[in-house]
Amino acid sequence: MGALFDLKANGFFYTRLANPTVDAVEKKIAALEGGVCAVMTSSGQAASTFSVLNICKAGDHVVCSSAIYGGTYNLFNKTLRDLGIDFTFVNPDISDEALDAAFRDNTKCVFGETISNPSLDVLDIERFANAAHRHGVPLIVDNTFATPANCRPFEFGADIVTHSTTKYMDGHACAIGGVVVDGGRFDWTASGKFPMLTEPDESYHGVTYTKSFGNAAYGVKMRTHLMRDLGSMQSPQNAFLLNIGLETLFLRMERHCSNAKKVAEFLESLIKSGKITWVNYPDLESNKYHALVKKYLPKGSCGVISFGVAGGREGAIRFMESLKLAAIVTHVADARTCVLHPASTTHRQLSDRELEECGVTPDLIRLSVGIENVDDIIEDIAGALENI
Repeated sequence: MGALFDLKANGFFYTRLANPTVDAVEKKIAALEGGVCAVMTSSGQAASTFSVLNICKAGDHVVCSSAIYGGTYNLFNKTLRDLGIDFTFVNPDISDEALDAAFRDNTKCVFGETISNPSLDVLDIERFANAAHRHGVPLIVDNTFATPANCRPFEFGADIVTHSTTKYMDGHACAIGGVVVDGGRFDWTASGKFPMLTEPDESYHGVTYTKSFGNAAYGVKMRTHLMRDLGSMQSPQNAFLLNIGLETLFLRMERHCSNAKKVAEFLESLIKSGKITWVNYPDLESNKYHALVKKYLPKGSCGVISFGVAGGREGAIRFMESLKLAAIVTHVADARTCVLHPASTTHRQLSDRELEECGVTPDLIRLSVGIENVDDIIEDIAGALENI
């Protein structure tokens, strides 16, 4: 037991730090992403929190894409700011010069989403990774919507990958969870910016993570420090349920993407009728991110579509209430088709200016296309549109 607490032996002695079921799933996800280790958390929000807190403290600074999930935006802009960590939010389409100008001497990382929720902006991972590395800091990418079935950010220069495993990885709305994957490629010693990894940790027997654990230093530090103190471990039962979902991840993502593209094309065909005002789906040739999709997501992006209906906020409500197959739920990215109006739900805490920065308009409907028969999904949408 003493050797385990001293990190001199591998084993399982307390589930908040490690558990055989959780460990098995962590290893599977690390392999899927191509990382060296993974730490599973109680939720995707916990994963985002841990990914930053593991290398940032009061007085530090983060460059972050403004096109991120509303809950993550509020986490960073409110809670972590209250803890003394500053954030600069940048448009994902920012120029290289403006991106470089966002960095400061105390910048410790860059954060973005492969495909943003719900605005569906596609991050130019390689460009953001290069900018981060020019300034001696890692790029953290939330890969929830793409999953490793469609994109592996480490292959394009990302250093840390996070997920809300509650979404496509689980796939059936069974269990909440998150994960942080360490790519094992970032040199934490080069810039001198990360003493929490390169200098002795007096709260844990004076261990120096980079010396004792090499390229897994980030992941080990997260487990022995943050998980030890904050306790946001994923339960073994949730890990067990997640593992079942992972077994069909690649099959389900193929169906999600093929269904979503057909639905997006159907919606786009209705723009001339006036029922649909706009459609945003990265796989459409008309989408501004189509070139990035071909580079980063050649197998498809995800099953989520955003679009606007005639009548703005009122039209969106009438449309959703007329659906019969699709469920109105906060959750997104599982086997069933789900729909939501983000401006009045997931993003309602944001001001109009913040909504605009996140790419969320008052008429935006987020449609998470499931794996049902695509003709049934399209028929449901067509029927609901008749009531607008």
